[in-house]
Amino acid sequence: MLRKLMSIYDNSILFSKKPEMQVEEMYIFYDDAENEWMGIPKSLLSEKEVSLLKTLYELVEIKPVTIHPAAKGWDEFLMVDGPLPIYNPETYFRFIQFHINGKDVNQIEIESALKGFFTEDAIIIWESECCGIIIEEKKQISLSEEEFISMAETLESDFYVKVSFFIGKLYLLSKQLHAKFHLEKEYFSFGLTNLGNPTIFTFERVFPAYLAYYLPVEIKQRVNQEILDIFIDDPEMFSTIKMFLENNSNASMTAKKLYIHRNTLQYRIDKFTEKTGIGLKDFYGAFTVFLACLLFEDNRKR
Repeated sequence: MLRKLMSIYDNSILFSKKPEMQVEEMYIFYDDAENEWMGIPKSLLSEKEVSLLKTLYELVEIKPVTIHPAAKGWDEFLMVDGPLPIYNPETYFRFIQFHINGKDVNQIEIESALKGFFTEDAIIIWESECCGIIIEEKKQISLSEEEFISMAETLESDFYVKVSFFIGKLYLLSKQLHAKFHLEKEYFSFGLTNLGNPTIFTFERVFPAYLAYYLPVEIKQRVNQEILDIFIDDPEMFSTIKMFLENNSNASMTAKKLYIHRNTLQYRIDKFTEKTGIGLKDFYGAFTVFLACLLFEDNRKR
């Protein structure tokens, strides 16, 4: 039925999912039967027509994404390459990007909770209903990765949402910040799509998988096929070896995360070394095997 209305109201828009941001010039109606949303320009509807449509469909009220005046300059600089915000030119900044998985995200409450973990001067910008950026000056930085994990657990407990963070690098204030931010944004997007849904992303954690993903096919094919064959035949071996390398070859921590005895872990590692002739405590061996793990994981998803 909404599709038929499009022929009546010019410039109306049909959405396959709920719009994340308020479209000020439109009324948004939801058709429960078709699970579709439609935006109709307010200028085309009389009060009587709005009342009639409300009896047929749900009028969707979307809270507008608000920007604090102090954040407006950063928003324009980062999103539309506007002028550089005015600060001391010797100031360093980092960007903490966050992504929220959950229903009915209450931006006001979540922003208030986030500010409780950061200093008062930290700036929060919402890109959409579920994504945003926290901008910190170097002098404000105080949270470790462990504290970010604790923050995410608190938000999940209080708001029933899953939050992921990308912790950016420190950069000197300059026009290049715009490009550097968007590169980190690309890494975060890649990580969310390809690395499951961990709590913490950093350049170091994303880039190896990013590099493996974009390697030319002829280079990928040169990775030791024997390693990949072992992973194909024994997926449990793959999970064990990847977890071991991701935990800096720490056997105790790996065994704990895999819920296995340390002796079982050592047996699997020895079995892998026996089959491949590659020692995992040697940097070059570990690097080669970890690259093989990433390529194997990528191939499995395709």
